[in-house]
Amino acid sequence: MPNLDNLKKQAKLILRWHRERHYPVAAQIRGHLPRFLNMPDSEILAANFKLSDAQEIVARQQDFDSWQALKTGLSSTSLKAKSSSSKATIVSAEPQLFVTDIKRSCEFVREKLGFTLGFSYGIPPYYAQVGRDAARLNLRCVERPVIESAVRDREELLSVSMTVATADEIKLLFLEFQSAGVAFHQTLKKQPWGAKNFVVKDPDGNLLLFAGPAN
Repeated sequence: MPNLDNLKKQAKLILRWHRERHYPVAAQIRGHLPRFLNMPDSEILAANFKLSDAQEIVARQQDFDSWQALKTGLSSTSLKAKSSSSKATIVSAEPQLFVTDIKRSCEFVREKLGFTLGFSYGIPPYYAQVGRDAARLNLRCVERPVIESAVRDREELLSVSMTVATADEIKLLFLEFQSAGVAFHQTLKKQPWGAKNFVVKDPDGNLLLFAGPAN
């Protein structure tokens, strides 16, 4: 269970980001506070936003309905474990794809792979985040490919690996992408280690692997 003082600092940081019009925080606000759900980034950053709103976001991130519920939950949980025996938990990972055109890449992952845009940053945009279910991908604009395409294809250098829970789902996902006209580096294949996977190639040549159980 996290420390309340650290959670207070997180809330103050979210509030500061909003005051400084830091665009990525708009997606965070929209994703956790229903009253901001249908508002674009510009309106969210211009809206009245208080510390209590930031605290509500932090509470929801910790699976509590409110800040008060979070405080009650923390106080009822034993926090006497010694720091030497505690262990940090990594709750998510966000692979970063290097792309030469943010707009083109966002259109590809939305229209072909079924992702939604979390946020884009910069004018013109040079950074964006997209997501589908629990997966998040960060897109970073670069002037030219960072890996030679021939080397990447020959060595099968993956940029990201994403998984589903069942054999039926990996087949459904492959058929979904196939219907959308996705370019495959490798079609659906059963591997010797007991998995089924396929590899998608994005407009910049990045190789995206999708995998699931074989049975």
